[in-house]
Amino acid sequence: MALDQQQVRDIADLARLQIDDNQIAEYQQNLTNILDLVDQLAAVDTSSVEPLAHPLDAVQRLRADVVTETDQREHFQQIAPQTENGYYLVPRVVE
Repeated sequence: MALDQQQVRDIADLARLQIDDNQIAEYQQNLTNILDLVDQLAAVDTSSVEPLAHPLDAVQRLRADVVTETDQREHFQQIAPQTENGYYLVPRVVE
């Protein structure tokens, strides 16, 4: 799929890119090459290929779901600048 120079300008505008007029031809060729590669990939028959989540069939090792720290809420509440009913009070930042 070949792009014309106006399409390259439109793409640059959408991407918020500043492209000089002397660079448009280079961008036009590069974008056309990318779109040609996408067309080649889309043409490959993948109907017999099973989808996979990871190419190595890696399994995530999970740790046991057990509590590893003691409850120190009271200690942290005592050293906090302001608390009320078990909540930390902070200055209002949005009005």
